[in-house]
Amino acid sequence: MISEQEDSTHVLIAEDDDDDYLIFSLAIEEVTFRVMLTRAVNGEVLLQLLEEKLPDIVFLDLLMPCKDGRQCLKEIRANKKFDAVPVIIYSSLTDLMNVEYCYREGSNLFAVKPSRISELKTILERILTIDWKKTLYFPSRSEFVLAAG
Repeated sequence: MISEQEDSTHVLIAEDDDDDYLIFSLAIEEVTFRVMLTRAVNGEVLLQLLEEKLPDIVFLDLLMPCKDGRQCLKEIRANKKFDAVPVIIYSSLTDLMNVEYCYREGSNLFAVKPSRISELKTILERILTIDWKKTLYFPSRSEFVLAAG
């Protein structure tokens, strides 16, 4: 089991909704990459888990109890020890105000929650293809939002 974790990508998702988490975990199982998935059920738990062990990628829902995704993004980007951790917003709130806020506050990408697992798998494959360890990818505004289709 240890060797499996060593060549896998550690993904930490902050998602309070059980159905959305189930869809995400099912899509993760279908990607061609080996992924170890950890869940934070709210923003406070997310920040605690980040203090314990840095993941390779964080997926962050915007609507969560305790601390929402906007607060978490701001705190993560204010802490220098999290500078190398890519933060992908994972949300269905795709209005311009939220997208612009996440872009401005240092999120690496904005992944729109799709309605089908196959669509999410495609989005996850695109995100996991990026070599985050070599370069912290900050796309231009026009390439910031990833959506199905």
